[in-house]
Order: sequence, then C-alpha cells, then structure tokens
Amino acid sequence: MSNADQISEYIVREFLPDLTPSQLPPDLDLLADGAIDSLGVLKLIAWVEHHFRLAVGDTDLDPENFRSVNAIDAYVARSQSTAATGG
Repeated sequence: MSNADQISEYIVREFLPDLTPSQLPPDLDLLADGAIDSLGVLKLIAWVEHHFRLAVGDTDLDPENFRSVNAIDAYVARSQSTAATGG
C-alpha cells in the first residue's frame, strides 16, 4: 500500500467517516474545506510521526505540508529521503 493510500485511509477514518478513501481527492484542501481543524492537524502530525517514524521539526510545522493527501505524501517522501541520506 502506498504512503498516499495509507494517509487517505487515516484521514477518512479519523476525520471524514462519510467518505471512502477512494472518494477523497488527493488534492482536496483539508484545511480550507474544514475537514481538519487546528487540533486535527496536531493529531495528524502525531500520526505521521508515529506511522512513518519521522520527527516533524519546528520548521516543518507549516500548514502547507499537511494541507492535502498529496502535500502530506510529498512531505513524508522528502523527510524519508532526507533521513536516508543523513541530511
């Protein structure tokens, strides 16, 4: 299962129970659409850290990193790449 699929499943399960993961557009702006509020973002960040074994640093706490499934997927990929190269 891809990272994007895992992210979609989590978001639907926790924040959008009336949808299925396949119904969640990967570019849907979760913040502007009201699907996730500020506390939801914190919950999402905690899940990303735990699930993908990443440490989200202060400089990464940018809403743009967590605005959509695509944005979260890109953030995870960048973070994993940086961790793998020791950066």
